[in-house]
Amino acid sequence: MKKFSIVASLAAIMIICTALPAAAQFRFGLRVGTNVSELHFNSKTFDSSNRMGFNAGAMVEFSAPMTGIGFDASVMYVRRNSRWAAKYDDGTTGNISDNRDYIDIPLNLKWRMSIPLINKIVRPFLTTGPSFSFLTSRKSVSEAWNNRKFDTAWNFGFGLELLQKVQVSASYGLGLTKALKTVGATSTANIEGKNRYWTVTAAYMF
Repeated sequence: MKKFSIVASLAAIMIICTALPAAAQFRFGLRVGTNVSELHFNSKTFDSSNRMGFNAGAMVEFSAPMTGIGFDASVMYVRRNSRWAAKYDDGTTGNISDNRDYIDIPLNLKWRMSIPLINKIVRPFLTTGPSFSFLTSRKSVSEAWNNRKFDTAWNFGFGLELLQKVQVSASYGLGLTKALKTVGATSTANIEGKNRYWTVTAAYMF
């Protein structure tokens, strides 16, 4: 699944790049925001609650004149916090907190809608595309749990561009690969969790 996701995403990026005309507009921006994350487990005995984190970084945007179609790419430092109730093989239970730091690279196809008369004031847009996350914090949560070093997700988002400078957006990330898995004595249970998260950001474009 991981190799397929990477190959498919790179192919999509190449198609977008070749489709954009030479006159495509390029912009750079700074981006900051917050996220609400949870882990989706493959077992009903594990219950994850929503936790708030943050993200900050830089982005670039390419868009084709007239059509409003283009793409954006970001490099973000992301903190995803998780808390869940766990039940172990020996019958004991407990709450576990896991604060994970990532370098996150989302790549989005972007459609900026054109609305006559108000385009220069406010312009809505839609985005979708993959993100690739590289773990930078501790790998081991406890003796029973282990964070994975690499994670992929697919994002679906929407937003508004204000005064052709400020972009406010929200997106939902659907984890495609496991971000966390049981190890050691509990590894036979093969319990794993995938990231699910809402992200809200504001970007200033130069």
